[in-house]
Amino acid sequence: MADRFALCGRIVTNGREIKDGLVIVSGEAIEYAGSAGDYKQVLPERVQQAGGGIICPGFVDMHMHGIAGADTMDGTPEALQTISRTLAGYGVTSFLATTMTAAYDELEKAIRNVVETSRRGLDGAEVIGIHLEGPWINPRYKGAQQEEKITTPRLEDVRRLYELAEGMLRVVTIAPERAGALDAVRWLSERGVIVSAGHTGASFAEAQTAVENGVRHFTHCFNAMSGLHHREPGVVGAAMYHESLSTELIADGVHVHPAVMRILYRIKSAARLALVSDSMRAAALGQGVYELGGQEVHVTEKEAQLADGTLAGSILTLNRAVRNMVSLSGVPLAEAVAMASETPAAILGAGEHKGKLQAGYDADLIVMGEDYQVRATYVRGRLVYQS
Repeated sequence: MADRFALCGRIVTNGREIKDGLVIVSGEAIEYAGSAGDYKQVLPERVQQAGGGIICPGFVDMHMHGIAGADTMDGTPEALQTISRTLAGYGVTSFLATTMTAAYDELEKAIRNVVETSRRGLDGAEVIGIHLEGPWINPRYKGAQQEEKITTPRLEDVRRLYELAEGMLRVVTIAPERAGALDAVRWLSERGVIVSAGHTGASFAEAQTAVENGVRHFTHCFNAMSGLHHREPGVVGAAMYHESLSTELIADGVHVHPAVMRILYRIKSAARLALVSDSMRAAALGQGVYELGGQEVHVTEKEAQLADGTLAGSILTLNRAVRNMVSLSGVPLAEAVAMASETPAAILGAGEHKGKLQAGYDADLIVMGEDYQVRATYVRGRLVYQS
């Protein structure tokens, strides 16, 4: 018989809050989620109280490289397990293992590892796909990626990495103005891969052409892309202009000013704005000197930088991103939670079974304190973290 239990307390999901909330889990799925007063059947024998905490859908991080000393590019099962276990402590129940610009043999190793390790199963957060960030980006907008490893997309290389991923390639970040990029955009989008404009210096007109050819998403909006000007809207302008297209936001208050975070939220709405961590291996380790793609990274309390001051990914976690949207940008809690759960799940095509507390959905849920610290995390009904 499937394990069956109930969680009682304040629920935040589907853009609303339920004070007398009840979530019943049966096996790997949610059996009921709603008001306790509306539930008329017999409760499970095991009933747990949230104890003043908030019950939320598990967070979905669609752009994260590493954490706790491990990185997707390490290409080992141990690294992916470390990432999976650590993410659970910050409320993430699903994530895309994200690569960075590297030689093709390094990318192939990382992709193989994600495919093989995911089949064996992970101890914490579930890896639900791969996000390929580079190597087909613009050198002028490389951010912390290594310029000597940046290359132009050739369909034979695109096809090889796609096939190697065995259906797990979910997102590809590309600079659409690069030679050969539009061919790659069309080829990938025809196969259901989300093509995202990022690390790009495209003009607004070039971004428009990219959208017409299949770009549907924008990688960490404002960062490593041509900015908004009243006579040349750039890629930022394109991200704002296309209401139906989605975009990412690194909501640490460093990559993007809190006022601009709120402006982007008001333009895109919670339904089209996904909070991402873009975290690198130094996340969750504290201040010090670390490594990213062979480069030395200096980490302070709030940010990670290369020696020249370039921001090098982030040390953000999604529970803090949710907190920042509420405390720094005045976003309602329920919408901030949605931007870390329901929205990314929907963008990734998983919105019918992940990202909400709703009957029939995967039992991916967390209990988070009023201080936004995660107390418990469940992945498909299995307790994978408890503080």
